Parts: sequence; structure tokens; C-alpha cells
Amino acid sequence: MTSRLWRHTIERVNAPMKSFQIREARAEDAPALAKLRYSFRAELKAATEEEEAFLERCTKWMAMRLVDGSWQCWVAELSESGRGAGSGATLVACVWVELVEKIPNPNGDAEYHAYLTSFAVMPEHRGGGLGSRMLRRAIEWCESRGVDSIFLWPSEKSRPLYARNGFGVAVGMMERGHAERC
Repeated sequence: MTSRLWRHTIERVNAPMKSFQIREARAEDAPALAKLRYSFRAELKAATEEEEAFLERCTKWMAMRLVDGSWQCWVAELSESGRGAGSGATLVACVWVELVEKIPNPNGDAEYHAYLTSFAVMPEHRGGGLGSRMLRRAIEWCESRGVDSIFLWPSEKSRPLYARNGFGVAVGMMERGHAERC
């Protein structure tokens, strides 16, 4: 199953002197993905875990889920003027999706939701359409699997991106957060 996960079409996004390649993540991307995760989360709220310890823990977690296929992740690689992907290319963005299975129902409703998370684009690459292309890739993947709905918790900055791509505030859904956040 693992080899099937990353044999999909690769999309290229071109910018002056830069070329982005969007592809499915592989287990060997886990160290770079963990660094992106740390940077993204530390940008939103101060880290309480030492960076080295977090990177080790997160790298293991991500590699395991990419191998077993329980999570789906796409990455954007930056190749500077002619350097091909995989030859020193830098990961500059990622988005993760987990299918959440619903209890079977007899009325034909879809039996999966999708949780979209850890959607990060390095600040210097924001605003040029890369995030929209990555989000569309994740949405297309979910649609191809008959997902009922995609849910996420957006940052204030990311709300316009999600709204442009058909997301809205959920009606009829309730959430109970951690006691410290309530």
C-alpha cells in the first residue's frame, strides 16, 4: 500500500526563478516535515518543548503514519533555477489529512469525514497561490474517497483561504475544547 501512496501526478507551480513541485509525502520527508510543523506551531504560540526533543518525537510519529497510510500528506518542494526535485530541493509547505471513519449507516450517507490539519506554507512563499493549489489537491483527494465533510480549525490568517475554497462556519456542530481553553 505504501508504494501506491506516492505514485500520483505531480503538479508544478512556477514562479520567477523558482519552481514548486507538489507531491505526496514519503516517510523520508518526515524530518523536514517535523521542522515545518515546529516552525508553524511556534509561530502561533510559544513552544514549551525543547526543539530537538520535539523534532525527534514528531519525526517518528510522521514517518510511522506515512508508512502505514493512516494519514495523507502533500508537500511543496522548492527547486531553485533548474535544480530538480529530490536533488537538494527544500520543503516549503505541507498539508495533512486523516480520514475519520463514521459508524455505518443504512441511508447511503458517506461514511467518512476528513480532518485537515498542519497546513503550513513558509512565510516567504505565502500569497502566490501555492496554498490554494495544495488545498485543492487535498480537497480533490477527499472528494475521490467520497468524504462527507472536511473539518479543520483555522487560524485567523487562514480563514480567507478556506473561505475562497468553499469552507464555511459549521452549523450544527459542537466542540468541547480542553478545559484550559474553555
